[in-house]
Amino acid sequence: MKFLVTGATGTIGRLVVANLVTQGHLVHTLSRQQVSAQASTVRGFLGDLTASMFDQAVFEGVDALFLFPAWGGPIDAFLAQARGAGIGHAVVLSSLAAAQTFPRDLHSSTALHHLGIEEAVRKSGLGATILRPGSFANNLKQWAPTIRAQGMVFGPYPDSAQALIHEADIADVATAVLTTTSLRGGVHPMTGPEALTQRRQLKAIGDALGRELTYQTISSDKFRESMGRFAPAPIVQMLLDYWADTEKVPDAVFTTVEKLTGKPARTLNQWARDHAADFS
Repeated sequence: MKFLVTGATGTIGRLVVANLVTQGHLVHTLSRQQVSAQASTVRGFLGDLTASMFDQAVFEGVDALFLFPAWGGPIDAFLAQARGAGIGHAVVLSSLAAAQTFPRDLHSSTALHHLGIEEAVRKSGLGATILRPGSFANNLKQWAPTIRAQGMVFGPYPDSAQALIHEADIADVATAVLTTTSLRGGVHPMTGPEALTQRRQLKAIGDALGRELTYQTISSDKFRESMGRFAPAPIVQMLLDYWADTEKVPDAVFTTVEKLTGKPARTLNQWARDHAADFS
């Protein structure tokens, strides 16, 4: 089979490409940056799906596509071209925020963006499987500078608990759905296997490094002031609201990864071992 992977240089897309290549499939990639060191079964295309700037050959012979939720503009034209080229199904990377289960998600930029992507796919007439992962374990990389420099992190909610998901599990689910037609369809919330407090998240990283790390509690105002230099105020507030909520009620855990891949979701300890170099 032949598949199109958009966002192929991203955290998830590059892993989906690697999985498909390992399984012997042909792959077309579409990304804003050149994909390096491609296998002979991969044909790369440079382009921007939000601006319809790409070679139409990207669709040739493709059975199904992995859709990265690109920011930058509408994707309706891309989806119409995909359907017109005979592609029958899209596996869509969305977000658990799109479920809008909590008040914090009702007007968040993350939820609204991903809902827009989902709606565009539904209107296109393509068959669709919607993957809604929760918080990525990769978000913990924001701790790397102070872990390297001081052996500690600074935050306002050390006892808030998130079920962080390994990026490889998201890619494995996407690959399974792309390559197994019986798994296609529906909306799938996804998380890691356990909700862990931020203290325990930090301990997982410390264990991987063989170091004792410290969580230094600071006020929400101090965190807002510090993070405001690196992220827009609405994003910082969204994080604070999320952490405040999950201090009271930990993230729900979904077993989607195991149901769709037949393998248990990777633990945060596994993620920390896989990414130890990012913190050392």
